[in-house]
Amino acid sequence: MKGLEELGRVRLSPNFYLRDFLMSEIANFYGIPNIPETPDLAIETGTQLCTKLLEPLQSKFGRIAVRSGYRSAKVTGFGNARKQGASVKTNAAYHIWDMLDGSGHKGAAACVVIPKFADRYAEGADWRSLAWWIHDHLPYSHLEFYPKLCAFNIHWNEAPRRRIDSFINPRGCLTKPGMENHGGNHGEWYSGLGQT
Repeated sequence: MKGLEELGRVRLSPNFYLRDFLMSEIANFYGIPNIPETPDLAIETGTQLCTKLLEPLQSKFGRIAVRSGYRSAKVTGFGNARKQGASVKTNAAYHIWDMLDGSGHKGAAACVVIPKFADRYAEGADWRSLAWWIHDHLPYSHLEFYPKLCAFNIHWNEAPRRRIDSFINPRGCLTKPGMENHGGNHGEWYSGLGQT
């Protein structure tokens, strides 16, 4: 217990601690510990996620609410077996911060909500304005948007894929390398975004 307390107190960036990312509904409901097996790797990748992606987002748009972050391989496998989430292989170096992906790369992801943007989204704002802002300004690997609260997965990886997908209309892939819309500036989408 003492070790877990200390692990949770590890500061990943000025505004985020590891504890912020350890809560998991499925782990809590079924009583499965959601604790990194390789804490040093989880801290390293979580630090990259927070410093390179979450801190700049919070600086631009205000407080970020973390919906979910780290998921252990055990929690991930348990959920996948019950059709409540992706496989361990798919989540390696994504939600499983302390496991390398199939290409041997490090990564970490979190599902977040930006409350100010969620309010705008509820009033009809297009999710793509936020997606294109992130695309043009941050070194993300993958974004995936969801209809409830315009929550989205944001992924850091040492070999970024630079792909955006969505379950919000228009559903599917917004952009990825090779698509005509991938390069250039998309400022027309987010002019005024982030202003209060």
